[in-house]
Amino acid sequence: MIITYQREKIINAMVYFASHTKYCGKTKLLKLLYFLDFKHFKETGKPVTNLDYYAWNMGPVPKDLFEELSAKMKPDMAKAISISLEEEFQQIRAKKGFDHQYFSPRELKLLENLSFIFRDAKAADMVEVTHLKNEPWDRTLKEKGQFKKIDYMLAIDSDITSLSYDEAKERMEERQEMYDIFGEE
Repeated sequence: MIITYQREKIINAMVYFASHTKYCGKTKLLKLLYFLDFKHFKETGKPVTNLDYYAWNMGPVPKDLFEELSAKMKPDMAKAISISLEEEFQQIRAKKGFDHQYFSPRELKLLENLSFIFRDAKAADMVEVTHLKNEPWDRTLKEKGQFKKIDYMLAIDSDITSLSYDEAKERMEERQEMYDIFGEE
């Protein structure tokens, strides 16, 4: 059985962003997670949290996480973060310390970089970045329509930091084959 620690990564990434950025409301947090996953996938062929994002009208949204944050958080998440209504947005606050053990050095550096870049930004300031023309959210919305799943392969481009399309696809297929053979926990 392959242990992925996906849930631990999601919760600890949320704790990290809540602790290292200002104005960390639900919308900003979801955008930061999107950047974390798609930037890491672009460079390595693997997302950090493995969340599924959907092209909602206002931007990319990990639907299952959004629903959990909007309704009743599971106990592990409720122990890690709190949500309170402040100044017309839902403020996310860390209730526990960040646990780095679930992250690779590359993932930790990306958490740090994104927190630095967007430290003082409000969610409204980040909209332009997630809505850039020909980026994964924009392409999905135009080609498939609203509420459709955003394919991680859309993160692959001609940027020098990006894997080639074939290499990213091969890494995804190899990882899926391992999960099929050994199972995933």
